[in-house]
Amino acid sequence: MNSLLATAFTPDTPLTLDLSATHCLPRFDAFTPDEVAPAIKELLRRYQSVVEAACCGRPLQNMAQAQAEVLRPLEQAADDLACAFSTLEHLHRVADHDALRAAYTHAREQVAAFNSALLQNRTLFQRYQAIEQLPDFQAQSAAQQRAIQLQLREFRLGGVALEGAQAERFKHISQRLSQLSSEFEQALLDSTSAYQLLIEDPHTLRGVPADALERFANAAHKLGKSGYALGLDYPSYSAVMNNGEDRILRERLYQAYCTKASDQGPHDPQFDNSQRIEEILALKLEAAKLLGFSHPAEESLASKMAPNPGAVTDFLHALRSTARIAAQHELLALQQCAHTLDPVSFDQHSTLHPWDSAYFSEKLKQASLGFDEQQLRAYFPFPKVLSGLFAIIERVFGLNAVQKEQSVWHQDVRYFELQRGGQAIAGFYLDPYARAKKRAGAWMDVCRTRRSLERGSNVLQRLPVAYLTCNFAPPSRHANGKLCALLSHSDVTTLFHEFGHGLHHMLGTVDVPQVGGIQGVEWDAVELPSQFMENFCWQPEALGLLSEHIDTGESLPAELLRQLLVSKHFHRGLFLVRQLEFALFDFELHQQPSPPSIQDVQALLERIRSQTAVINPPSYNRFAHSFSHIFAGGYAAGYYSYLWAEVLSADAFSLFPEQALDRASGTRFEQEVLSVGGSRPALQSFIAFRGREPRVEALLESYGLSAA
Repeated sequence: MNSLLATAFTPDTPLTLDLSATHCLPRFDAFTPDEVAPAIKELLRRYQSVVEAACCGRPLQNMAQAQAEVLRPLEQAADDLACAFSTLEHLHRVADHDALRAAYTHAREQVAAFNSALLQNRTLFQRYQAIEQLPDFQAQSAAQQRAIQLQLREFRLGGVALEGAQAERFKHISQRLSQLSSEFEQALLDSTSAYQLLIEDPHTLRGVPADALERFANAAHKLGKSGYALGLDYPSYSAVMNNGEDRILRERLYQAYCTKASDQGPHDPQFDNSQRIEEILALKLEAAKLLGFSHPAEESLASKMAPNPGAVTDFLHALRSTARIAAQHELLALQQCAHTLDPVSFDQHSTLHPWDSAYFSEKLKQASLGFDEQQLRAYFPFPKVLSGLFAIIERVFGLNAVQKEQSVWHQDVRYFELQRGGQAIAGFYLDPYARAKKRAGAWMDVCRTRRSLERGSNVLQRLPVAYLTCNFAPPSRHANGKLCALLSHSDVTTLFHEFGHGLHHMLGTVDVPQVGGIQGVEWDAVELPSQFMENFCWQPEALGLLSEHIDTGESLPAELLRQLLVSKHFHRGLFLVRQLEFALFDFELHQQPSPPSIQDVQALLERIRSQTAVINPPSYNRFAHSFSHIFAGGYAAGYYSYLWAEVLSADAFSLFPEQALDRASGTRFEQEVLSVGGSRPALQSFIAFRGREPRVEALLESYGLSAA
């Protein structure tokens, strides 16, 4: 069976020792949606038979028996399902179409139902409890012990203690939430994809970069239209908002962007996420109370670093007082810039609107720092940035990335083998560019986990593989004839961010899958490696490896490098208050004592903004309707994690010497943080690397701010 999911049915499933074996990885070129239903059905049938055997086995006497009769068979069955479903889910996110969506939706419902039943299986839960009580359990590795303890926690959070009608209700809620999350994301994708703004007069697009104009013209041509077609993908949106001189166009595009999947703006009502938001919040609150928690935020923290809701709220409020003072000073300078450049529209006291802020921020950066993003982009061709990233990980971690031929889902995708000393240790797919039917944003996902596989008398090592996905502006033709994508410096940090997640997954050395790589890591610490890697994008030594002018081949000039480094702290107050707005809204939303209506949700968002933001959006703004992080991405009552983990990453990176491409420090970070994954609490890993607990001040210092 030469198909995407075929590896689940072969006797050698899922991999052999050598990552270069092509059958180890998904066969994207052979995939058809028709194969999904029978494959998932068979995988679930096999998994269920393993569960039944584990539940009905003889009493457990020792860990060797527990491993052979319970843990390893369950691990294998779970992995077979994960290998198939993760690939299906990934394709749904990056290459969606109607047949695939239907197949994915059906499979997701089946898998969600199975997982709900699994976590409520009291007999299986009791088997795990018995394992924890075995006389030789304490003699097992810390990773093995933690895996059992985390699984027991998952049972409890999955409703295993519930009985009768409550158990059935909780199972229904879990399945319905899975369905709603998928529907939320699909509505957002469809709403984004459906929007096209046709512009006939090129004067309307004055100031917009040439590469963006080329994309807009090509988009119009594909629609059989003349002129330019503007979409809501982020590269297109930001090109206009940052550079477009036509204020009416900026406002028009802003309104479309901030009302996606809502009852406002120029969008199809069928994509409105209002009812989904209400139902998601009501079900999350009901589920939390069934488990004995006061609200979903309290339930969320049961598996995170933060000890209680008060600790999170205090953390965010402490940052807000400092960030808001800085943001207000930055806003005054931005208003003065707007008045200077456009005195007809702005006097010194005029309100600056959201569709003005990015444009004048770019102008102020040019005036105060001496460069603009478009000038800088010429020094960051994607091929050079990628080769620079690979050079940096070689210097810091002793790693080499080698491109290999593999089946992929789109011509822009490349597969790389991660090597050390010529030996393959992991692999990753890189999908860099935005396109139609591809989910917005950037992320890392697991394709394959690291596992030790028994093959008769042999134990083989399966290597981890990651999906790294971004949405950069696609390649365009330049004056020198080259077809190449140019990245903003923000794009460069995004690439490093996702690669940091990838390193966390790929450099794990723990052979217990439940706590290897990113698995088992507390959600509010999982961003530590990704944000840690962003720091290299601000190091002169690293920037020398990442930059090369698209036309001249020259590295970043000394003066432009100096200006870029100075810009690190440009408008950090405005950035921080925005992150705090999202985090506080999310956390308070999930502490509501009763299910909020969509009007309550909007009112809460506006109250948080009035206390946090310094540039308030118009009343039609419907940010919540596209806040997929919390309604479809697992960050519910956890968006604060970005700032929480940034404290860890800023403090950790401060240990690196001034010449940041330091192998000794990189090796230590790998050994104490990356390689151990979730085999121990994140705080222990941080202390092992840094020598002490984290300091909140490290975050403010990295932003160039001081505590109030």
